[in-house]
Amino acid sequence: MGTDNQMHAPQATTRRITLDLLCQMKSAGEKFAMLTAYDYPTAALAQAAGVHALLIGDSLATVILGHESTREAPFELMLTLAEAVRRGAPDVFFVGDMPYESIIDDDRALLAARRYRDEAGCDAVKFEAQPDHDELIERIASAGITTIAHLGLQPQQVLSPEGYRAQARDAGSVEALVTRARSAVSSGAAMLLLEAIPNEAAQAVIDAVPVPVIGCGAGPACDGHVLVTQDMLGLGAARPPKFVPRHAELGRAVAEVLRRYVTDIESGRYPAPEHVYPMRATTAKRD
Repeated sequence: MGTDNQMHAPQATTRRITLDLLCQMKSAGEKFAMLTAYDYPTAALAQAAGVHALLIGDSLATVILGHESTREAPFELMLTLAEAVRRGAPDVFFVGDMPYESIIDDDRALLAARRYRDEAGCDAVKFEAQPDHDELIERIASAGITTIAHLGLQPQQVLSPEGYRAQARDAGSVEALVTRARSAVSSGAAMLLLEAIPNEAAQAVIDAVPVPVIGCGAGPACDGHVLVTQDMLGLGAARPPKFVPRHAELGRAVAEVLRRYVTDIESGRYPAPEHVYPMRATTAKRD
């Protein structure tokens, strides 16, 4: 199906966002906004709105592909969609999420990180850092690739819906989280992402490390915050986490438009005369 006019990206309203700029914002106490994006139009709209950073997240597996686990995100698809996101938002700080299949071994992970940078134009890569991943963080960072360690709740490790629970909710687990954060940063992580932890735990990490800390349901202390865009817009089929503000209910609006379309077809209201191409006028032949 074609369109009469090609869609163009909205005019960007922000300067090029870099890691240095995010670090400057942290130092100045300025917060930055991050969202997920899996396609060109969403990315273009996000950049025009002033969103500082975008993440091609492995949440694609559940939000876009309908799987129950983020482990099902295929790297090759994520890479292709990452290229589209970068075309839509050339000025944001852009992060490629390392899906489960890409971090099965360190060599595969390093190759995936390089492809995110070289083929999709990502500014950084993020992965769910396990206690034995410090060497991998060091290898990726040593290759000149900005690395973000994802700590706290790690969805790739959750194998049932009951596993999605807040982390670091007592003194011992907060201490362990801080130790893990320090280790990741010492190994070369340039940023951290903390998911589903109390604000007090996030503050303890922020006090312990010098790098920007992104929160995903981690309280107001974090330097920046990331949400799954579909959750925030009310487009997801599943109930979103408690930390997601529902700024819209676009799912209901879209469903209503689709129902109206079906009704218009069934009733014969569509296509109306204005939707039909007319024949060209012809000049009668003279004898």
